[in-house]
Amino acid sequence: MPVEARSDIPVPLPDEVDVAIIGAGTAGMAAYRQVRKHTDRVALIEGGPFGTTCARVGCMPSKLLIAPAEARHRLAVLPAFGIHSDAGTVDGRAVMQRVRDERDRFVGFVQAAVEGFDPAHVIRARARFEDPHTLRLQLPGNGTGGAVARLRAGRIVIATGSRPAVPDMLRAAGDRLLTSDDIFDWDTLPGSVAVFGAGVIGLELGQALHRLGVRVRLFGRGGELAGISDPAVRERAVGILSDDLPMSLDARDVTVSRDGDAVAVRFRDPGTGPCNEPFEWVLATTGRRPNVDDLGLEHAGLERDGRGVPVFDRHSLRAGDSHVFVAGDANDDLPLLHEAADEGRIAGENAARFPEVLRQDRRTPLGIVFCDPQIAFVGQRHAALEQAGVEFEVGEVAFEDQGRARVMQVNHGLLRVYGERESGLLLGAEMIGPAGEHLAHLLAWAIQARLTVGQVLEMPFYHPVIEEGVRTALRLLNEALGMGPHPPPRCIDCGPGA
Repeated sequence: MPVEARSDIPVPLPDEVDVAIIGAGTAGMAAYRQVRKHTDRVALIEGGPFGTTCARVGCMPSKLLIAPAEARHRLAVLPAFGIHSDAGTVDGRAVMQRVRDERDRFVGFVQAAVEGFDPAHVIRARARFEDPHTLRLQLPGNGTGGAVARLRAGRIVIATGSRPAVPDMLRAAGDRLLTSDDIFDWDTLPGSVAVFGAGVIGLELGQALHRLGVRVRLFGRGGELAGISDPAVRERAVGILSDDLPMSLDARDVTVSRDGDAVAVRFRDPGTGPCNEPFEWVLATTGRRPNVDDLGLEHAGLERDGRGVPVFDRHSLRAGDSHVFVAGDANDDLPLLHEAADEGRIAGENAARFPEVLRQDRRTPLGIVFCDPQIAFVGQRHAALEQAGVEFEVGEVAFEDQGRARVMQVNHGLLRVYGERESGLLLGAEMIGPAGEHLAHLLAWAIQARLTVGQVLEMPFYHPVIEEGVRTALRLLNEALGMGPHPPPRCIDCGPGA
């Protein structure tokens, strides 16, 4: 089981601190470390289990499930290389035991980090605002509800994370309804799962379970998949991934009902008509909701948006002109570990320096979906560029004939890169294809360095590597921008299959 929050409470509790941080996840811990550089009068408050969302229920356990799925899939494609082997018998209990063991190990690292903090600063309690500067602390009890304390804080950082959002229509599944917070505690793999939500989490988990022998169908709305905004990339992604994973990305008239121990999912698929499919489990991967609804924000004097999240400046993390800062998943902006760490650092620095508040540049946006082939987004996305009225051109490369990708039998996908017409700056990219996690980093670094497409093309490209596909797309983009010649179809310096 995941490591639980420690129960020791500093006695006596402080009456007042310079900075109170609510939440000891990735953002909260980063904020704490930053505040400690300026003051010792700080409180880190946590009411739940220690261990970040990433370590307990997010990026790490999901990759632990994806890894055996990828291993089994490699066995299935070996005949293409003239190698014949058993397709791979899956021991579901062994798969899930390793997931849990390694997950708990990662959570233990977080626990060790918290235990390295000054114990006088760590308060095990649930916090609510009583007024803009006063927090009501509900301390752990022994069945009687626990004691209540109050803490005054000059500045407050909200870093309370998020939880799965579950649509009401799925609740008819009863105790057969799960979220991504639940499945990593399975004792073994189930026989079948209906995955609702075709975003990043749903696609990653759905494909992994399917490749491990679980009967899966991925349900979505409006044909959307994994947040891809470029229509050409989305069309290619749907075509590639649906060959491997059953999908109903535009399911309509969906109903969920219990049928004994099973769940009956009825839906109408524009491609196949009415369907009725039974499943052992329903998995909701329909997004996450910021944990801000039980903080008493109505007493904090903060303007809130329609989601109940304080309106904040993403470059300072400051809520309005207040002394409150909102970081990590709690602000519902960019729910990614590296962004949460950055936001915690910025929020902690500004809370410590307050009233001096600095607006800091943010890193180039970077998103990776660990399906196969991988999906990636870098910089400004296609839809955002169009909505902003940016004048841009597109260069693209398909991986079907890309040399190294074909050698490795991973020649599926499409990369599209975007450049600004006037300046030639590289603006962004969307892709599905081999080595997406690595190509995305190269492009993100180039964008953050504010390189033009021509400047990126001056960088070295070895042969034969998948990165040569990036060069092809950039050459075509440079031509579309009017800043370079048309690349020959088989240039002599590129090598075959570049």
